Amino acid sequence: MRTYVVRRLLQALLVCWGISLITFLILWLKGDPTLLLLPIEATEQERQDLRRAMGFDDPLVVQYWRFLKRAVRGDFGRSFFVDQPALELILERMPATVQLTVAGLGISLLLAIPLGALSAIKRGSLLDTFVTVFALTGQAMPIFWLGIMLIIVFAVHLQLFPVSGYGTVRHLVLPALTLGWFLAPVTMRLTRSGMLDVLQQDYIRTARAKGLPERAVIFKHALKNAGISIITIVGLQFGQLMGGAVVTETVFAWPGVASLAVTSIRNSDFPVVQAAVVCLALIIVVANLISDVLIGFLDPRIRYD
Repeated sequence: MRTYVVRRLLQALLVCWGISLITFLILWLKGDPTLLLLPIEATEQERQDLRRAMGFDDPLVVQYWRFLKRAVRGDFGRSFFVDQPALELILERMPATVQLTVAGLGISLLLAIPLGALSAIKRGSLLDTFVTVFALTGQAMPIFWLGIMLIIVFAVHLQLFPVSGYGTVRHLVLPALTLGWFLAPVTMRLTRSGMLDVLQQDYIRTARAKGLPERAVIFKHALKNAGISIITIVGLQFGQLMGGAVVTETVFAWPGVASLAVTSIRNSDFPVVQAAVVCLALIIVVANLISDVLIGFLDPRIRYD
């Protein structure tokens, strides 16, 4: 097991390095930030002096090496527009993003696992048809449209929740529901297919033949073994979860890292963008690492391979 974990850790470090390189190159291709940092009437000499002072006139390899040496120490530089270290700005916004992400994932699992399991148990029934339609509708529904509809219905007309903002549990409900609804269909369909496959196995028939209660057969044997595929998709969905958080935070004016990253990209605030992307990527990598390790514990066949 130790070899398996070490191998996954090395792969995670390689992924983080690749993400930092790709982010740096994309931002470099975006253009010269000195065009935004100086007024329009600035002379070319003033622009060259600023480029030299910020190191933008160095070769690209030198700039990336300088960025990488600082990044491993947690130093991404200072924001171009706010007189604060970039990482400090990210860490100030991180609790809001983590809160939204955890709440959205929790709602997704609370919706997906029971409905997916019931759909498999009641295969071919009206409930199964309803769950299938619900999953297809959820996958086809744009997340920004869903967020706007929830605002119109529950915030504007019914006035049950705030339209936007951050601070209380009531502020969290609509953004978390939007994000959870966005993720639930894929998990629901995978839970259903995993349960259908497990329910046809010989050990399930043996458990029923031994006279075990149906509840024990479903929860102790079927759902436990189908959980391997559920953990896999949850780990893989973390990237999709962060992508959905970008739209959700924008729609609901949620002060998280994703909305800060979008604003920084628009303003070409390179240090903040690099810090945001690396931190979010690190969270995704850690989530996938935890998912891999859990699967290794649940299924020894994967660990031994």
